[in-house]
Amino acid sequence: MIYVLEIPADGAARAWFAYDDEDLIERVADRRGVQPWDVWDRRSARELLAMCGESPDAPDLAARLPGLCALGTEHGWDTPLYRADALHGRGQLVATPVAAADAAAATLAAAGTEVRIWSDHRHAVLAFENDAEPLWRGRGWRARHALREQLVATDALADA
Repeated sequence: MIYVLEIPADGAARAWFAYDDEDLIERVADRRGVQPWDVWDRRSARELLAMCGESPDAPDLAARLPGLCALGTEHGWDTPLYRADALHGRGQLVATPVAAADAAAATLAAAGTEVRIWSDHRHAVLAFENDAEPLWRGRGWRARHALREQLVATDALADA
């Protein structure tokens, strides 16, 4: 499981989990009222063409779909292209790999929310137990408590 902690500037901290990257992207999209592909996506130029019912060898393709042809020519038809609107701008596709968790964190943080994402329960528990974590200082105790409640709810931490 992936653990997420959101600390809005003017609200209560929220901790929640996602089962995997796909679930994480869907939940972030739902929280922000956007489509999952606005948060993160990975497709090749060939896959994007196929979504339009086309292939790279179709006649007059460059005239009909110049943007997709440019992507295929520049990066290759089968190179994975990444979309992460909060990191690169709306609808931009880049060949540099983008982790789903990084895109999710950037999307959540775009609203002024401080965000932490842990890839599994072990990392989340270690963070929770780390008294030196600057995040837990001041009003951060509420965020720490929210993470604790989520860890207990998912049986990653014993309720003592």
